[in-house]
Amino acid sequence: MPATHDAPPRISRFAWPLLATLGLACAIAALAGESTGAATPDPLRGAQQLVLVTTGDWDDNEGTLRRFERSSDQAAWQEVASFDVSIGRAGSAWGTGLHAGADEDDGPRKREGDGRSPAGVFTLGTAFGYAGDVATGLPYQAMEGSSWCMDVPASPHYNRIVDARQVGEAAVQGSTEPMRLDLHKSGDPRYRLGFVIGHNPDNVPQGGSCIFAHLWRTPGEPTAGCTAMADADMEAMLEWLDADKAPRFVLLPDAQYERLAERWHWPALPATSNGAEPVR
Repeated sequence: MPATHDAPPRISRFAWPLLATLGLACAIAALAGESTGAATPDPLRGAQQLVLVTTGDWDDNEGTLRRFERSSDQAAWQEVASFDVSIGRAGSAWGTGLHAGADEDDGPRKREGDGRSPAGVFTLGTAFGYAGDVATGLPYQAMEGSSWCMDVPASPHYNRIVDARQVGEAAVQGSTEPMRLDLHKSGDPRYRLGFVIGHNPDNVPQGGSCIFAHLWRTPGEPTAGCTAMADADMEAMLEWLDADKAPRFVLLPDAQYERLAERWHWPALPATSNGAEPVR
């Protein structure tokens, strides 16, 4: 039999005005980036608190932490405080968080054991410490001598804080992250206060684990990949943080922050440490 071709469906003349209206709506949505996925949502959308760390470049292991707050997405960010912090001994590298579409091809990628702090935008997790309770608006978990954060990529508990009394002593073998450093490392105070930074939320092996904000032993001492600060600065920040205000943690070198701040209308900063003009 000869090949046949289906005739195009006939469209009623009464349907044309509706189709035209729908076409116009789709075109408008496409221009706005709503239906095409062209526009990347601001990862700070819905957040009323921002913890921002900026450094000079990818290899710097010291930076400035600034706290901002706002009443709504339409309100301007207001700076609350700023102070010095230290980060990973090797600097920073793009991590895994909320910053999809941030053009991450301009810097290194975070890997387990690389000594770099994850760069990008992240949620804040549980606050933790040695005391039974602390003043904070975040959920708080008191650490025990049996508390460990699993940094062993092959572990089913990778990138999670676990209690050896619940998972078994064998399950925490090989981890280098006891959460009671004071008990395991001769009074080490660094984890006396801190909070979890929501890096690698899917716990992908080798993606980087146990990323915290915590105390430093001496000013400016670099970390293995966390963000460290003075006791008084941590105490004030924990008291200020409020889980109901959807706080976000951002860590970026100056140049990357400037680019993303312009795209997403993040807070403008003073002249940066690399000598660039501030974002307007």
